[in-house]
Amino acid sequence: MRQIASLLLTVALAACGSAAPAAPQAKPAMWKLSDPDTTIYLFGTVHVLPDDLKWRTARFDQTVGQAKELVLEINDQEDKAKVAEVYRRLALSPGLPPILDRVPADKRAALAAAIEKAGLKAEQLDHMETWAVAVTLGASMYAGMGASPANGVENQLRVSFEGRPVEGLETTEQQLGYFDKMPEATQRKLLVSMIDDIKNATTDFQKMVTAWSSGDTGAIARTFDDELKSAPEIARVLIDTRNANWVDWLKQRLDQPGTVLVAVGAGHLAGKGSVIDLLQKQGLKVERVQ
Repeated sequence: MRQIASLLLTVALAACGSAAPAAPQAKPAMWKLSDPDTTIYLFGTVHVLPDDLKWRTARFDQTVGQAKELVLEINDQEDKAKVAEVYRRLALSPGLPPILDRVPADKRAALAAAIEKAGLKAEQLDHMETWAVAVTLGASMYAGMGASPANGVENQLRVSFEGRPVEGLETTEQQLGYFDKMPEATQRKLLVSMIDDIKNATTDFQKMVTAWSSGDTGAIARTFDDELKSAPEIARVLIDTRNANWVDWLKQRLDQPGTVLVAVGAGHLAGKGSVIDLLQKQGLKVERVQ
């Protein structure tokens, strides 16, 4: 379930990532969606990266230079006070059961250990909704592994597009709302999965980042499929619904002439049911250019 949490870790308040080695010649996947007067480049991102990962190519930098506009998953986090207020409003609730009581008895020791490793106390999390605890521990799970959101693709692109329009497909409140609207049983399933992932977090994330940097969309798709097939109710909310919404947005954007770069989490662009797959099934012209 680590991949699910990574979809929204851009809104977490802790650093996360993995010291994944770069591929010899990194070439993350990129596609072009076009009609006679509009070109939309679609680039899959990883939200957190190590300092020394070299992933930009001449082809990608050429695309950045051509694009008149950048569109990310979200782009409303500059007002940190507002983001914190939204998080508190959605993540905190009175009268919740103690956090350790929200997982099966055989998972409580592992949850307690994860909380302690994060430098927290269980009582601090008792007032947080279960999804928020999962996201908090997921972010903490990656902390100290040699990477942070500061090195992520999105932050690098914001710098590259300084002086040009940057927009978001969603807002922070919308993204957090996907978690917040999950039934409690689904939230607890997410938390248990996060606990189970902790022991292999570094190795698994290294594999994912290596697949991304080499443009291996098949490996990315398999990673997401393996995790999401065990939680289809989560996949519907965090993957399927959002992919369909973004496809609708892209189709409408084709009505506006110009060149735009759209950068979203790599898992949304890989495999069956992805944005790329849905666009192609609707007969739109999509070609891989890197």
